[in-house]
Amino acid sequence: METCLFHFDNSYARLPDRFYASVYPEPVEGPKLIMFNEALAKELGVEADLSDPDRLAATFSGNVVPQGAMPLAMAYAGHQFGSFVPQLGDGRAILLGEVVDRGGIRRDIQLKGAGPTPFSRRGDGRAALGPVLREYIVSEAMAALGIPATRALAAVTTGEQVYRETVEQGAVFVRVAASHVRVGTFQFFAARGDTDGISELADYVIDRHYPELKAAENPYAALLQAVAFRQAELIARWLGVGFVHGVMNTDNMTISGETIDFGPCAFLDEYHQMKVFSSIDHGGRYAYRNQPGIGQWNIARLAECLLPVIDADQDRAVDASNEVLREFGERFQAEWIKVFRAKIGLSSEADDDGELVQQLLSAMQDQEADFTLVFRGLADAAEGLDERFLSQFADPSKAAEWLGLWRDRLAQEPQGDAGRADAMRAVNPAIIPRNHRIQEAISAANYGDFSFFTRLLAALEKPYEERPGFADYMTPPTPEERVTRTFCGT
Repeated sequence: METCLFHFDNSYARLPDRFYASVYPEPVEGPKLIMFNEALAKELGVEADLSDPDRLAATFSGNVVPQGAMPLAMAYAGHQFGSFVPQLGDGRAILLGEVVDRGGIRRDIQLKGAGPTPFSRRGDGRAALGPVLREYIVSEAMAALGIPATRALAAVTTGEQVYRETVEQGAVFVRVAASHVRVGTFQFFAARGDTDGISELADYVIDRHYPELKAAENPYAALLQAVAFRQAELIARWLGVGFVHGVMNTDNMTISGETIDFGPCAFLDEYHQMKVFSSIDHGGRYAYRNQPGIGQWNIARLAECLLPVIDADQDRAVDASNEVLREFGERFQAEWIKVFRAKIGLSSEADDDGELVQQLLSAMQDQEADFTLVFRGLADAAEGLDERFLSQFADPSKAAEWLGLWRDRLAQEPQGDAGRADAMRAVNPAIIPRNHRIQEAISAANYGDFSFFTRLLAALEKPYEERPGFADYMTPPTPEERVTRTFCGT
């Protein structure tokens, strides 16, 4: 058996050659395995010889291309911070191929940092160790939280240096995705007036992700709606755990509905609706509160691409697209209140529930209360133990007043209190990948110590449980530990 055996079935490589550029990874000097996700490998049906980590590292760095792979860099365009770039593409990522996992789902296997491609735009095609570890940590944390996201199969160091603002260690990240087709992929063909390319791509996406739409009266309009709904649901779930993506460009929005590209992302410590972490988001375009509106804006860009195939009559195509954009807003609002009702322990619906949630968020913002610990403490309050919840507020009087309103609302619930606290703990994590913990893991790894990285991953495996051995990961940063800026790492 090969050291790592993939059962490839490469459907994207069977598309016309204008969809991608065939390119092989560029070998690196001395790859070493940092981490291999055995559980995910089993899920994917990937067979690996764990007794030979050096040969595994050779495969995951791109030095050895596994049998059946058809390496390629995907073409796409995109709006970056609102400005359109007609050609982006995979500049430092190479799609090795696709496997069909044990659940029958097709999954991409991609190397990030495997060398330059025709889309590199003068870049070196490499990745630094810090961004690789950040993406590994956050992608696996999102999966454990139950939020659709790309996954981490492996990470390796390359034995080479990369040059950014400083000299950094090189690394390669092995990413797994339902697919890497993005809104920007459609924009690539739309920018060229390639209607055939748009329809071919749409047909491919429907076959791969939305086969039920083949029977729709208008499959392309139905595709737009399906993508919009998945994104609305996804963003509502982001807000429910305090996640700020940081770079919601159209080339970072997947058609499958997975979270992708964990560059300048972060999770809230203290709550503020306009919180921004990304060092390049100077205007707050992608702030926590703005994410739903940006999601809708991105869907509008997808709609523009699909207009020629939705209907030959442009007015009818525009009307159909505008209806989807309206439905996006409705779907997001419905998903958002569903998420936050569960977070505050409500199983029924009342007209004022949204206002009740907003009153809590307002109190949290006024007093810079910790987002994660407030909702976790509220589960204790459901059992009559208010101290942990109230302790998150500098002046607990306003929070205590809100508890009174909340308990009045709980009295209207058709079911009693039995099981409420446990249900709340099942949706309100105790542990998130806090910025200072990620930075701690990266800083230690830069000096060759990966123990902080592995322990953080272990803590994040069960985010909804309070395990004594990981109690230190539940605490927010001290003022001097706060990480207020994150970086793309490109």
